[in-house]
Amino acid sequence: MSDIMQHLQETVNFIRKQVSGQATTGIILGSGLGNLANVIIAEKEIPYSEIPNFPVSTVQGHKGRLIFGELGGKKVWVMAGRFHYYEGYTAQQVCFPVRVMRLLGVETLLLSNAAGGVNPEFEIGDLMIIKDHISFFTENPLLGKNEDALGTRFPDMSEPYNKELIKKVCDIADRHQIKVHQGVYTGVTGPTFETRAEYKLIHILGGDAVGMSTVQETIAAVHCGMKVFAVSVITDLGIREEDNTITHEEVLEAAHAAEPKLTVLFTELVKSL
Repeated sequence: MSDIMQHLQETVNFIRKQVSGQATTGIILGSGLGNLANVIIAEKEIPYSEIPNFPVSTVQGHKGRLIFGELGGKKVWVMAGRFHYYEGYTAQQVCFPVRVMRLLGVETLLLSNAAGGVNPEFEIGDLMIIKDHISFFTENPLLGKNEDALGTRFPDMSEPYNKELIKKVCDIADRHQIKVHQGVYTGVTGPTFETRAEYKLIHILGGDAVGMSTVQETIAAVHCGMKVFAVSVITDLGIREEDNTITHEEVLEAAHAAEPKLTVLFTELVKSL
């Protein structure tokens, strides 16, 4: 057994001793979006600091705990806070919890993030369903020896975000009169927000939003056979020339304001799974 698989098994065994329940849906909450965890009927919460081999969240807006509980009448695993490449973690460490979820039985992974708007039609507080991504600006988590126990050497990425799940959420949004966009998410390393020239480049390449997470998690999830749905909360508008100075505090504020809409979409989607 490789070191990676041994660490994964150690972590799974530890969690299994804490939680006996099963769930096939996992959720990872992004910056400022952790309050969705308060809607969940929690059966067990484990701080990341107590979980063997787990990284620890170092970013404001990420609470840093693994939750097992119920959302929309269904059992779920929830990460209240994620890990980022810019925190100094390797791409493999960033994706470690995704692989843990898979070994715990998760088949469908729901991701959320706070992102900068690149599409000039977007407004702060809008929700963008991610229909595809551009990952060239950050490290691929599958570099190195392939873990055959997790997935194939060359996973297909022609549909990283499940079209059936996207359709379900669009229908949910229509029923609840929640405006949603669909677009392409561009992943970057951070931690700097983008320059004006970088926003322009991303727009030219076909990106609608840009952020510092999600693509590595998606790649790892697809690699090990999970269905993925992801949504961005547009928390700033870097594409505009005037007054596009951005702070993390403003990002968190915008994410908090949009969170009720995200909670509806995720809750109703989980119900339907």
